[in-house]
Amino acid sequence: SDADGLSALVVSMPDPAEFAGVRLAPADFEKDDDSNFHIDFITAASNLRASNYGIEPEDRFRTKQIAGKIIPAIATTTSLVTGLVCLELYKLIGSVSRDGQTVRKVDDYKNGFINLALPFFGFSEPIPPVKTKCNDSEFTEWDSFDYDHDITLQELIDDFENTHKLELTMVSSGVSMLYASFYSKKKLESRLPMKVSELVKSVTGKDVPAHTKWVMLDVCCEDAEGEDVEVPAIHVNVRN
Repeated sequence: SDADGLSALVVSMPDPAEFAGVRLAPADFEKDDDSNFHIDFITAASNLRASNYGIEPEDRFRTKQIAGKIIPAIATTTSLVTGLVCLELYKLIGSVSRDGQTVRKVDDYKNGFINLALPFFGFSEPIPPVKTKCNDSEFTEWDSFDYDHDITLQELIDDFENTHKLELTMVSSGVSMLYASFYSKKKLESRLPMKVSELVKSVTGKDVPAHTKWVMLDVCCEDAEGEDVEVPAIHVNVRN
């Protein structure tokens, strides 16, 4: 799975202690030197981000054109914020030891509040996310229910009922309502056997984009007493 692959990649990285004394040398950006792979990296990174937001990707030539028109932000808040973000990213990358154990706590990270006009530099420790407990499960807004195959709507409803003791009352994808418990019997009979990818296509009239591997679903649930329960989003792998 993706999670296993990422974990293996993290574990394979050299121990941070091996880099003691290593000095980093900044690389000057040069878009016209193909041997430095700067444009190749920018093309790959920008297209990955574009795919996350449904933006049309660009080819290497167009990327070079765009990069050549960007005015560098050297002494502004932009460069300062970028540096602070990278510092937190170093912490995140080094947050897992070689044996796969998390070695950092929440208070190792910092929120930054910057105003260069004053000037003001303030830092605070982030607070842990609020935990929601439901029956025997506990989760935060950063968690998700992941299904590694293209399940049917009926399977999703049954799994929530059997595993989490929750009744799904609504299921949506983006702005499209895929399921609601008050739908007519005829509509339910047609939608319950459908896989998530088929259901999305049936409701929206569009196929799941070819580059999209996971479909995110938002759901509304009720417990045995009929009380609304907030649960994390659902991720369904429609390409497995």
